Amino acid sequence: MQILPAIAVDVICILIFAIVGRSSHQETTDLLGVAHTAWPFLTGCLAGTVIGRTWRHPSSLRSGVAVWLGTVVGGMVLRVLTGAGVQLSFILVASFVLALLLIGWRAIFRLIQHARSRGETAQDAQHESNLTVSQSRTSAQSHK
Repeated sequence: MQILPAIAVDVICILIFAIVGRSSHQETTDLLGVAHTAWPFLTGCLAGTVIGRTWRHPSSLRSGVAVWLGTVVGGMVLRVLTGAGVQLSFILVASFVLALLLIGWRAIFRLIQHARSRGETAQDAQHESNLTVSQSRTSAQSHK
């Protein structure tokens, strides 16, 4: 996977986090409201992406941890600096939800890749087995 699709999925995850968080507190989920909630976390996500050099392996779990840490730490620091609320319960919930989203999609992606590669390996082995059987039959028929 390349870096731009990974960044797009990360951004979508953070926007989902902001929308769900705003709606759970009966706040509007219009564009400006979501942008106001999401921008510190999106900025932290960018920092985590750069500091973690996630462009090397964007879908790795290690990259997911770097993005998650940048998102949470950067987001919380920016919220404090801008006077937004940062309660311990919010830090804990945000950390858990963002880990689930930012690391979770990578874990699912890797499981799918692994399953596909195992399926292809099994298909390749079956194909090779069929070729060997076919070649054996052809060889046996030519010796008759």
